[in-house]
Amino acid sequence: MKSPTLASFTAQSLEEGFDEIIVREWEPHLRLDTHTHPFDVSAHVVRGEYWLTVGEEVQHLKAGDFFRLARNVPHAELYGPEGATVWVARAN
Repeated sequence: MKSPTLASFTAQSLEEGFDEIIVREWEPHLRLDTHTHPFDVSAHVVRGEYWLTVGEEVQHLKAGDFFRLARNVPHAELYGPEGATVWVARAN
């Protein structure tokens, strides 16, 4: 599968009903304890890696991976030694 561009990610996300697109740059070794967001997320990891923990499930996400997370779902994040760049579409 061909990697998306930010423009194609944005277009598809808006078509799917997401209303905000941001580029997040996360610092190396950053740990975000369990928290929630008041919006749905569709995201594409562009650079680096991180671990997303939802309940007992830990997902190791690397550059090229996509994931979705529903609003108000408790989760934690741990970023790898390079940090990460993630394109994030939000449905507010």
